[in-house]
Formats: sequence, C-alpha cells, structure tokens
Amino acid sequence: MVVSNCDMCVNYVYDEDYECYTCMVNLDEDEMYRFLSGTRQECPYFRPDDEYGVVRHQM
Repeated sequence: MVVSNCDMCVNYVYDEDYECYTCMVNLDEDEMYRFLSGTRQECPYFRPDDEYGVVRHQM
C-alpha cells in the first residue's frame, strides 16, 4: 500500500508566487479526474521526503 499523505511527499513544495504548497506532478486528464473524484486512494507519484536518505546512502 502506498502512503498518500501529501505533507510527507517530495513533490509537495511551497510555491512563493501563490504563497501556498502545491504538487509539482503534472497530471494528465484521466489522472486528474480520478484524483478529484476520489476513486483513487493512493497517489502513484508519492515519494517520501526523506532528508537523510542521501546521508544514509553515503555511510
């Protein structure tokens, strides 16, 4: 099961122009429909925002 908490996703970034957080993934028409209609429970583009992943990899 894929976690779909946007707050913990690397694609969820702060947009200074709009002064809010937005998703950087460009969804096509079908994906946007599934997202807005709520038929999909998890995001296929979710990647955990793991700040220390690079450090663990270097060790």
